[in-house]
Amino acid sequence: MDLHELTRQLNTKNDSKIVMYVGDGLGGLPQHPGGKTELETAQTPNLDKLATEGISGGSLPVAHGISPGSGPGHLGLFGYDPLKYLIGRGALEATGIGFELKEGDVAIRANFCTVDDAGNITDRRAGRLPTEESAPLAVKLREVSIPNVEIFVEPVKEHRFVLVLRGTGVNEGKLNGNVHDTDPQATGVPPLAAQAAEPDSKVTAEICDEFVKQARVLLAGQPKANCCTLRGVASKPSLPSYEEVYGLRAAAIAVYPMYKGLAQLVGMDILGEAKTLDEQMQVLKENWDAYDFFFIHFKYTDSTGEDGDFDAKVKRTEDYDAAVPQIMELGPDVFIATGDHSTPAMLASHSWHPVPTLLWAKNCRPDGCDSFGEDQCLRGGLGQFEAKHLMTLALANAGRLAKFGA
Repeated sequence: MDLHELTRQLNTKNDSKIVMYVGDGLGGLPQHPGGKTELETAQTPNLDKLATEGISGGSLPVAHGISPGSGPGHLGLFGYDPLKYLIGRGALEATGIGFELKEGDVAIRANFCTVDDAGNITDRRAGRLPTEESAPLAVKLREVSIPNVEIFVEPVKEHRFVLVLRGTGVNEGKLNGNVHDTDPQATGVPPLAAQAAEPDSKVTAEICDEFVKQARVLLAGQPKANCCTLRGVASKPSLPSYEEVYGLRAAAIAVYPMYKGLAQLVGMDILGEAKTLDEQMQVLKENWDAYDFFFIHFKYTDSTGEDGDFDAKVKRTEDYDAAVPQIMELGPDVFIATGDHSTPAMLASHSWHPVPTLLWAKNCRPDGCDSFGEDQCLRGGLGQFEAKHLMTLALANAGRLAKFGA
């Protein structure tokens, strides 16, 4: 029996409310030995207060030593074993912008980038150019033409766009999405050629290379976005819903499409079109009575970490904390503050470090932690645990799990 079979059997309905407040990439590292992390440096009085009343620990998104992408990181938080449910980032991004994937489609999360005259990448995100500049360029890439392939290009945000490939005359109309990223995750080198991870994906890899080749011609002369890289090449996934496995009416309040996409794939309703954290809080208030579970996503603790900007991540962490009173005044029965992974500014990338996690509930057993940060979480009552168990903890503290066995 797996975890979802168990929760299906034990889930119990009541009027409790659960809020999972995710600070993307929340965990960090000190800049020097003995120093404080970004979270520990930030002034977080609201989370600190809840830490004294709740229970803390460190969640492992996938497993010890594994640095997760955002997809596996969130799947773990949602209680789906990320080693069992493999979802490519492209499928998340496409679903998040409302693109309806069909069987046999391949979805790709693409980044505009900047290359020099030698073809080497000088900026992997094209300066994070604003959406109003990137969107027309994404539309221009619809001019790419490849025989026997239907191509869809959709703008997303900033340097990102979605590419969907639909085979109309190759592989019997079905493409396979098991292709490695073309982003080398470094500057000073050219984008990688697309490499199939299995023989059945060879045609898809060839199509990817042809797309990038034509895109470079169409983008020639652009000061920033003169090339692109392809990431998260993925086929359409299939997952059981929150209603099926937990008996919850679940909703997501997110700004970025990828996180909306992931939430939608597990059966959450996507609420509102909020662009700021304050607007997200307003959407939460407006929909409070209609749902049992709310996933609220805050992106900027991750993007500042990826930029290697310690001070900016501290500031964004304080923004994350400042919204907590608006959640708590609604009276949730269970409140969780955590991240999908750690993104230390020191590393400027996702990392394998346990993610600070706080669970507050009306009937939880406080553990004596007096603030919310990595050092305190190491001592907390939750210990280090696999993130996939966070949802059962939430359900139990909300009184939504019956006794197992006689």
